[in-house]
Amino acid sequence: MSRFTGQARRREQVAEAACAASELLEVLWGRGQEAAPSGPVPPSQLRALLVIESHEGANLRTLGEALGSRPSSVSRLCDRMEAMGLVTRSQSRTSRREVELRLSRRGHQVLDEHRAFRTREVELVLERMDPSEVLLLAEGLRAFHAAASRGLSAGAQPPADSARSHVADSA
Repeated sequence: MSRFTGQARRREQVAEAACAASELLEVLWGRGQEAAPSGPVPPSQLRALLVIESHEGANLRTLGEALGSRPSSVSRLCDRMEAMGLVTRSQSRTSRREVELRLSRRGHQVLDEHRAFRTREVELVLERMDPSEVLLLAEGLRAFHAAASRGLSAGAQPPADSARSHVADSA
């Protein structure tokens, strides 16, 4: 086995471990979502809120590209979020044909509540880990975040056959 084959297998193993951890995080976070003061928010709406927060004033096309969703699905998703008071839509200052998306006060509140709950859940798990493992995890997560952020800002899209290619469709 060449050095490169070994590296590919190691990356595959790490990807599998990251996916397994992600699935556990989803279970942890889902347990108490209904208990949040703002009430349950579907995962597709949470993802959209996160994108809008990081691209304040983005249009529907930008949101759709970030989510990997069709324009009609993104429009319906925004209709639901606006009806819930999570986002506001306003005419773009640069183009009368475009709409800008912004989080409402309630949208910011929902994200804050969900982040606080998720942080508490993760802290409970971290307390059961050895401090040296926590440091290694933190270092790896910082590197992962940086690489993922570079990919998202470069407009990286999931493969077309990905099961999540239309994430906005699920809400």
